Amino acid sequence: MRETPQIVGIVLVRNEEKYLQRIIGNILDFCDRILIADNLSTDSTADIASSIAGRLNNKVEYHSISHPGQSHSLIQGFAGSNTWIFAVDGDELYDPEGLARLRQRIFSGAFNDWWVVFGNVLNCIELNMELRYARGYLAPPCRSMTKLYNFNAIESWNGPCPERLHGGKVVFKKGFFKTLRYDMYKDTAWEESDFRCLHLCFLPRSSSDFIHDNGISVRKNISDKNAERFYRRIWNKVMFLFGKRGNSISSWKREKYMRGDLVRKDVSVFLPPSDGTI
Repeated sequence: MRETPQIVGIVLVRNEEKYLQRIIGNILDFCDRILIADNLSTDSTADIASSIAGRLNNKVEYHSISHPGQSHSLIQGFAGSNTWIFAVDGDELYDPEGLARLRQRIFSGAFNDWWVVFGNVLNCIELNMELRYARGYLAPPCRSMTKLYNFNAIESWNGPCPERLHGGKVVFKKGFFKTLRYDMYKDTAWEESDFRCLHLCFLPRSSSDFIHDNGISVRKNISDKNAERFYRRIWNKVMFLFGKRGNSISSWKREKYMRGDLVRKDVSVFLPPSDGTI
């Protein structure tokens, strides 16, 4: 008899103080467990995350890690079990009402034959909390970066991994393989999707972020940094010490997350009033 599924959230953060509380609040009911992995934040992220875990210790765990690769060790033990791993970054704000519907679909077995599900995304260059709208670029034509993995499809996923759900060696169960990817965002409109995300990759998320004259703040993600040549990393550190941040806007992010038309969307459902739980 197939065991009852569970959904485990793994939230990898570094200097995400601005939206972290809302990000956790929006996924709280969707997940059965939430693991927060804080990678050496220097702002108030650690205080916020540990406080949430302290109040919700029956569901939320706080882990301080010294390298993003350690986040994968928190979830690799779920391989082979009827577990969906939902990976969330500190720049990903999900629609909680849509997630409630998605949870029911997961528990009904609607996605059992898939390895990974990719949802709809709005890559935001503006989020107006007061007027409750966002402007940005939709996936499609942009790529989706949501991360919902069926760990019942694999025997194991061992490292070394540069971060959770990246790299390493995946051993699939019979009948499963890595190309079993359901691109929900390609056949479901933004307004109709149960799995949609405001990707805040072009917005400041911490008091430590550098903001360009156009109001955009773009950090290099982990894969960006890993791809840099050694001497480029040294040069960047030297320039930083002299107070010269340079142009931190990743050309990779521009290419992947700024395709198509700039659109404006009502995002009221992403901004529910707090009930005091978080």
